[in-house]
Amino acid sequence: MGRKRSEQRFQALIVAATKVFLAQGYRRAQIADIAQTMGVAKGTVYLYVESKEALFDLVLRHGDVLFPSGKPGSDSDVPHPILTLPATLPVPTPDSASTLQFVAEKLIEADPVPLLSQALSQDSPPSVSAELEGILRQLYRKMYRHRVSMKLIDRCAREYPELAAVFFRAGRTTVMQSLVQYLGSRIRHGYFRPVPDRAIAARMILENLTYWAIHRHWDPAPYPMDDRTVEDTLITLLMTMLLQEAHHDFAQTRPALN
Repeated sequence: MGRKRSEQRFQALIVAATKVFLAQGYRRAQIADIAQTMGVAKGTVYLYVESKEALFDLVLRHGDVLFPSGKPGSDSDVPHPILTLPATLPVPTPDSASTLQFVAEKLIEADPVPLLSQALSQDSPPSVSAELEGILRQLYRKMYRHRVSMKLIDRCAREYPELAAVFFRAGRTTVMQSLVQYLGSRIRHGYFRPVPDRAIAARMILENLTYWAIHRHWDPAPYPMDDRTVEDTLITLLMTMLLQEAHHDFAQTRPALN
């Protein structure tokens, strides 16, 4: 089999595995299901990966690249190989620690929302509306950029508790704590409207961002929407709800999503 054909087959395998893991979860998904979705014999899968664990690791690493436009659809979504073959085939079963480390380093990162960290270091920003808009857009775009892998983690979290611990407890908790602190600071200084509970408000902000950046792509009854219009509409609504009227001086900016 030529190298180009092998690259196409390898990429098609990850595409098929992404669909199956998202549909069935980590435990229920079987190599046979992935082979059937791919349209090959089960033995063909084992030419490329040693195990389901190896395939799951590959999906986490490459799913966002293979599906830049959102929800995984047909194989025609990715007409040309964009992944190179690994040096070693079949890809060996990874140490689970390396998969968790990837999630921690690439999806969570040391500082997932730099603009939020920057805002926490000052009490009186030059423009609180510009500050808030930047934070919300940065959060939204990080989720949007990693929507396939984040959806996969969300889908498989109950079946893979170690993964859930890294992603939800370490990742989301860190952002939540920073958001609560940020809301408290801006409310105290009169920039934001008071709320009964800052932790609940922070969670509502995150859940709205998460749905529109990630989960809407898997809506069983989708409504056609332009991605940038979705972002602008959501950011406008959140800013209007949070900012005191005196600070409603924000303007729509639409840098490209990535």
